[in-house]
Amino acid sequence: MILGLDIGGANTKAASPDGLFAESVYLPLWKRAPLAEVLGRFAALKPEAVAVVITGELADCFSSKREGVESIMAVVRRAFFCPVHFWGAGGFGWKDPLELAAANWSASAALLAREVGDCLFVDMGSTTTDIIPIKGEPLAARTDFLRLARGELIYTGLLRTSLGALLPAARIRGETIPLAPEFFAITADAYLVLGEISEERYTCDAPDGAGKNREAALQRLARAICSDLEEIGESGALAIARQVRNRQMRILVDALEGLARKHELSRVAATGIGERSIAEAASFLGLECVLLSDRYGSKISDIFPAYAVARLLESDPVLGKGLEK
Repeated sequence: MILGLDIGGANTKAASPDGLFAESVYLPLWKRAPLAEVLGRFAALKPEAVAVVITGELADCFSSKREGVESIMAVVRRAFFCPVHFWGAGGFGWKDPLELAAANWSASAALLAREVGDCLFVDMGSTTTDIIPIKGEPLAARTDFLRLARGELIYTGLLRTSLGALLPAARIRGETIPLAPEFFAITADAYLVLGEISEERYTCDAPDGAGKNREAALQRLARAICSDLEEIGESGALAIARQVRNRQMRILVDALEGLARKHELSRVAATGIGERSIAEAASFLGLECVLLSDRYGSKISDIFPAYAVARLLESDPVLGKGLEK
């Protein structure tokens, strides 16, 4: 067995290249989550080799990206008693650990370049959205800084985005009301009350540490405009949720439209927990959309970089020798 790992700031994901094992664990590194303990559980599966992508180096428990990458690498190496291979933006061959920073998109795009072909690869997770043009090969910039500049990284996700980062003001009862720039509510609250995610899919912490049920989410939405639910009613809270959803969709549509036009691409490959939002944005633009959940299964789509890096190690002509199925 080869085990693929995607170690992010909020979630650690694992998958086997045959797709039979797929798991995501909420592990907020900035809260000193027990990464070593979870990796130890994965090590009990006794993999023959481990392939790793890292995106958690930006967690503010680290003083720099270099410290973050090297700290995570050390924890992984201690956890496993088999060969461990780290994937950087240019593949398994790298010289500087900084090449590993936020390289999970590169593994996904490298696999899709082989198996899907030219497309705009879009992966919407809990926190961010990657939009990677593929024409023969991935064409994205190598760092988060440059991908942000080029519109290939959108810092908005299905669950953890603060409402104030998306929506400056909401229209409630004919009034335009600025949202408080506080961490009162997140996109998970909006999608939960709109019935677009279940309580089980609310896999991050709630901003107030309270429940992840509909009533608690409505209360948090009301607090985003310095109100209580009894003051604006359920209809007011739902209005905020709908406007948040619409704003996030507009951001996604604009980003897809710009990169599709720039690279002359008419097909989108959608993955991640926000796959349905990506498909809706692609449909709005008249772009063909390939759902990776249809091709690989919904569990794999949710954690695609972990699966992709496992597949890439398995097929590597040198590192994967003797590890084939």
